[in-house]
Amino acid sequence: MDFFSSENLDSLNKIYRINLVNSITGYKSANLIGSISNKGAENLAIFSSITHLGSNPALLSLFVRPNVVPRNTYKNIKEKKVFTVNHISKEKIDDAHHTSAKYDENISEFDKTNFQPEYKENWGAPFVKDSAVQLGCKYVDEYYIKENGCSMIVASIEIIFIRKGLLQNDGWVDLSKGDIITINGLDAYALPETVKRLKYARPK
Repeated sequence: MDFFSSENLDSLNKIYRINLVNSITGYKSANLIGSISNKGAENLAIFSSITHLGSNPALLSLFVRPNVVPRNTYKNIKEKKVFTVNHISKEKIDDAHHTSAKYDENISEFDKTNFQPEYKENWGAPFVKDSAVQLGCKYVDEYYIKENGCSMIVASIEIIFIRKGLLQNDGWVDLSKGDIITINGLDAYALPETVKRLKYARPK
């Protein structure tokens, strides 16, 4: 097996280390975060750090990198206190990846891709039209991580839209039916396949 120690990691080429550490933790969710500034500038950015925090209340977390350079998504969330989370389908990978490009805050990624903004239910941030799963989220709190300067945003899930055919009778959402992709590392996209669904595990 290939072996690395913390000392090895410190001596690696920067890009090699980034690729290694970002991919070893496994597949992550890939989502488009839709937001808008107080001046009305729309923003769309791909994130791989959306994590389920709890179901009652419905909460998720979003990790943002150190705020030492302009972070338009973070700025918009802090200003408006709302944003959207939109799942990415297989045929939208190239456009989704392009939203990671660093545009000025007055340039909307919606204008640089084939994604279209969608406003509904009087929600104060744009959804991605035709996304199979769309979540309207509200900023609740944030926690600074002193070890690396990142922040974890905690948000409540206020409204949910799910494409017909994905929601099952028991409330489970079959993402494989929507060709929803995941991400490994920073730039490798994969299409998961449901292998098996099991019952709630209880002690034997």
